Amino acid sequence: MTDAERLPWDEQLALDDESYREQLAYLLERSPFYREKLAGVEPQGLAEISELPLTEKAELRATVRPENPFGAHLCASPDEIVRIYSTSGTTGTPSYIPLTAGDYENWVVGGARSYGASGVSAGQRLVSTYNAGPFVAGAALAAFDRIGVSHIPVGTGNTERLLKAIELLRPEAVVLTPSYAAHLVEREPGLAESSVERVLVAGEPGGGEPAFRAKLEAGWGAKVSEAMGIGDIGPSLWGECEEQNGMHLGARGFVHAELIEPDTGPAIELEDGATGELVLTHLQHRAAPLLRFRTRDHVEVATSPCACGRTGPRVRCIGRTDDMLIVRGVNVFPSAIREVVSEFAPAVTGRILVKPEAPGVKQEPPLPISVELARGAGPDAALADRIRDRLREVLVVQARVELVEWGSPARSDYKSNLVER
Repeated sequence: MTDAERLPWDEQLALDDESYREQLAYLLERSPFYREKLAGVEPQGLAEISELPLTEKAELRATVRPENPFGAHLCASPDEIVRIYSTSGTTGTPSYIPLTAGDYENWVVGGARSYGASGVSAGQRLVSTYNAGPFVAGAALAAFDRIGVSHIPVGTGNTERLLKAIELLRPEAVVLTPSYAAHLVEREPGLAESSVERVLVAGEPGGGEPAFRAKLEAGWGAKVSEAMGIGDIGPSLWGECEEQNGMHLGARGFVHAELIEPDTGPAIELEDGATGELVLTHLQHRAAPLLRFRTRDHVEVATSPCACGRTGPRVRCIGRTDDMLIVRGVNVFPSAIREVVSEFAPAVTGRILVKPEAPGVKQEPPLPISVELARGAGPDAALADRIRDRLREVLVVQARVELVEWGSPARSDYKSNLVER
């Protein structure tokens, strides 16, 4: 652990305030997007940041032009840019994310703190399953190098190669998505006897769900911790320590975190137990800095002291606000449904698929949900009723539960879809 991670949080906020004021001045000088967005705004400090407008991903995309494929929030000159990542572009043209040398270094430092919090250390062997390619996950791989591990990159989509690497190279840690970790447990019952002591999961919610985590830990015979980032701001911004009570902000000093009410936008105080959408602001970014960027990650905050010695708020991702459904006025996250369903293991695997019957977010009850039975299990109307009743008790949602045979939901060596669109 670095000294920066132990710094009292009030001292961190004082340093962040200085960085924020400099960042804001830089934006007003160099960013056409923010000069227009903040027109008439008197720059102030972090205490007043909630008075500034939020930034939406769609706003940035709308400013992209053939002569400027990054968008009007670009601040750096071409000779300052040393790396250009991109998003997957599954909904159209990919978004390009430029970095200066300083930006890239900050990403690597933050990622090394986040993954280092899990307990992996120099000299240990670590297998990664990220297909980095053009994506920001490439900077996460550089973070492993910074930690000093013996890094074994395997990539996505080659399970046999991964299992052979675990068998022959005997790594202490693996890094993969929660969905892939669960798929491997199901496929290889002997994983608990492998050399793996730590399973680091990232890329989607799930690693922090108690029942799902317990299933992974039992199947791997290893401790599970999670990490989280957002491509436009940085990969691996948050990472969980060995206490497993929420993710610490590894990117402290580089990023400022806020919480907002996702439907209406007002700020929510970062206090113990608070929930809301995570909003992030760059503090020391130069290529294409973002101010109050909506991540669409819905998180729960913990502020109680952590026994590991790291300071500051921690978060656990509950789900994505863009996956959220509203059933008769109740906000329902698919990942929360999975967490409740997982309580019924071993009768079920924990795999679910929500099947909205109407387009859009608002749905009428009962909400159709497919739940996968355990291997070899048959139809059980009483089990379906118990799951339905538990969902109503915990999430206040009326559901129609369909139990499906084992193996019918698709498996993934990357991320799983919890909602059928």
